[in-house]
Amino acid sequence: KRASAMQEADVAILCLPDSAAIQAAEMVADMDVRVIDTSSAHRTAVGWVYGFPELCPGQSQKIAEARLVSNPGCYATGFIALSRPLIESGFIEPDKTLISPAVSGYSGGGKTMIASMKEGNLPPHFDYSLGLSHKHIPEIIMHSGLLVAPLFMPSVGMFEQGMLVRLAVPSADFSKNVTIRDVHEIYREAYRDHPMVRVCGLDEALSLQHSGHLSADGLAGQDGLEIFCFNNAKTEHFLITARLDNLGKGAAGAAVQNLNIMLGCRPNEGLNWNY
Repeated sequence: KRASAMQEADVAILCLPDSAAIQAAEMVADMDVRVIDTSSAHRTAVGWVYGFPELCPGQSQKIAEARLVSNPGCYATGFIALSRPLIESGFIEPDKTLISPAVSGYSGGGKTMIASMKEGNLPPHFDYSLGLSHKHIPEIIMHSGLLVAPLFMPSVGMFEQGMLVRLAVPSADFSKNVTIRDVHEIYREAYRDHPMVRVCGLDEALSLQHSGHLSADGLAGQDGLEIFCFNNAKTEHFLITARLDNLGKGAAGAAVQNLNIMLGCRPNEGLNWNY
């Protein structure tokens, strides 16, 4: 039934566990059907196009022409959006170990975590993947341009949707002397033609620094991604943050964006970017 249903579609979107997604893709390997896989099964697989249109020049066209597209992971979307422009610009060497603390809403843990959180069986905030081997790391390494695994520290908070993915970068980790304006301009240039990524102005970031908080659920229900550049001129530390909805640009919103591109409609847009 699954194979026949997929064969009848122009594009089939797989929302399955990894093993089932692999089986489903094999069912239609010789059929004329295009596939978007939202699992983590094919994000580093040969023959699959990585479904992050903002990844690099030409990536959107690759998605448009692809038969097989793998949707990025939610954390990976934020991490790659932050790290790849720095690496491609030469600001960060690819053998540098990047430090990335992150937090997601509990909906990212699926039905079991959602039920546990609502029943009060989990703490209001907790770290996980304490063995430092989160399942998004392979795709992060492959698609960011890194040669080594980042020090990635995910956590879950008592809110349903939204996430913050951060790069904590001391100035000594940059390969050259840079200012916050240099860093900000790298992102502005990288995402100039990508309406689903909003690089927030330095004045806005400074205002947030004074107010003292950046809400992780600020984009809940939306499909875009925001980038904020912060620094401390005295300590010369930088904090660069991506904010997105783990169920939006981090999941279903990305799938719809890829679907639009593959079908040739609204090629660089998602559903609901309200800026």
